[in-house]
Amino acid sequence: MAASSTPHDSFVVHSAILHENRSINVYTPPAYRQQPMRLPVLYMPDGGMDEDFPHVVRAVDSLVRAGAIKPYIVVGIPNTERRRDLTGPTRLAADSAIAPRVGGSGAFRAFIRDELFPAIDARYATTPDRAIVGESLAGLFIVETFLRQPAMFDRYVAFDPSLWWNGGALVDSTAQLLSATPPAVTHIRLFVASSRDDIGDQTTRFASVLRARDAADLTWKFESHLELTHPTIFSALEGPGLAFALR
Repeated sequence: MAASSTPHDSFVVHSAILHENRSINVYTPPAYRQQPMRLPVLYMPDGGMDEDFPHVVRAVDSLVRAGAIKPYIVVGIPNTERRRDLTGPTRLAADSAIAPRVGGSGAFRAFIRDELFPAIDARYATTPDRAIVGESLAGLFIVETFLRQPAMFDRYVAFDPSLWWNGGALVDSTAQLLSATPPAVTHIRLFVASSRDDIGDQTTRFASVLRARDAADLTWKFESHLELTHPTIFSALEGPGLAFALR
């Protein structure tokens, strides 16, 4: 399924939070298009037609056909200022130098929660079950959301998350943030994977904190793939990662 042939809807959400219009891509599976039914929703940053949306749709469709997961509506959020939206605050000048604006993940999360969720639920027949998938800075945003607002999603998939951001401060805070996780989110499933380009081994360190916590209330999996690189990990592992998280 090439990008140009990926069947999808597109619409615009005006965000009062981000002070801009945001284009949204939505894929509905064939069964839904024939007869709408309530389905869970998989959200993704980097969700443009020239970004990760087409190949994630293809992976989801393949898993559904194989009976590995149930059908999902897929919602792609194309980027406007990627490095602004997907990074948290940083104390490091080297981080701040990567873009004119950084540190806006809190506002982007509020946009998704308070503006995008209602827009999708108003347009499509959805269930309360929500998932999110992404790689690199999107993976950083996903791990940060899991730690800071875990109830936003039920299923989290992050490939090579950029946990080096702010000197690994999010990993440093993981144990403390996990201790604040309310009992109501014990149904969460989390898949995290790293390549040989895991800068500072921060993703491996994050997994070590989860392992030390011995969280019986969290279903999670970490995979380290030294045979993969940052540019190849998403396409190589999106099938197994989504199958684990979305089952």
